Amino acid sequence: MSPRSNVRSVVLYAALVGLFPGFAGIASAQNPDSVRITTERLAPGMYVLFGEGGNIGLAVGPDAVFVVDDQFAPLTPKILAAIAAITDKPVRFVVNTHWHFDHSGGNEHMAQAGALLVAHDNVRRRMSTRQFIEFLKREELPSPAGALPVVTFNDRMTFHLNDAEITAIHLPAAHTDGDAAIYFRRPNVLHTGDVYVQYGFPFIDRSSGGSLDGMIRGADTMLGIINDSTKVIPGHGQIANRAALRTYRNMLATVRDRVRKQAAAGASLDRILASKPTKEFDAEWGKGFIKADDFVRVAYAGVRHR
Repeated sequence: MSPRSNVRSVVLYAALVGLFPGFAGIASAQNPDSVRITTERLAPGMYVLFGEGGNIGLAVGPDAVFVVDDQFAPLTPKILAAIAAITDKPVRFVVNTHWHFDHSGGNEHMAQAGALLVAHDNVRRRMSTRQFIEFLKREELPSPAGALPVVTFNDRMTFHLNDAEITAIHLPAAHTDGDAAIYFRRPNVLHTGDVYVQYGFPFIDRSSGGSLDGMIRGADTMLGIINDSTKVIPGHGQIANRAALRTYRNMLATVRDRVRKQAAAGASLDRILASKPTKEFDAEWGKGFIKADDFVRVAYAGVRHR
């Protein structure tokens, strides 16, 4: 990675923490040197790496080392060291679940180390052009050419590796317009990207084509391809299961339906906010950087633009 790109990533990493103290659930340390990468084994040859930024899925086998997401650029050496502690094989594939910097920031480093970058078509489109994330009030410049996905897909694609199947499934207009869930069929592990998170009410990036309806549809799609034995890697948070994903989906739908019903009856946004449509969920889901009222505003915006 060029020095300029690396400095930009460090500055962004620190800035997010400064702008949103609740961002601690996503990137809690302003100094990347203090971050520790930890590893949890989920099944033979299947792991999750925790650090700062999106959770990393890792599949290791005789054919290839396969990685899902790569967090922030300054953390790449630590991530590669954690992988090297498991296998001496190089990383062959990196799939991004979406374009956001806390999931794709290490792309250029990974590509320089020999990995092929893969993502949905819209991930490459957004990474290659100037973006503005309205909620963060932050402009993102185009990524360096070396950080862009080399292989892109539209609906889904399947990798036949390590005597198993790994399928990337597009979840349209959910957290963004380029989200993909990654399903490891043989070990029965699902990486959800940020369509499912545990830091609190989810951040839905409407500036990048996201929507609450799409989040719910995405959760339904994922619930339809897994079973009660599936281990679920959320975009942020600890390992979960199908029941936890269903509970999350139902929370999203309950809030959406309450807001939709009031809006259809002519209620204003202020009146809907005053009714506290998230009230029984606030204790569990209101601790993150997305506050209850912010989440209701997103729900309302989606209803108004149906």
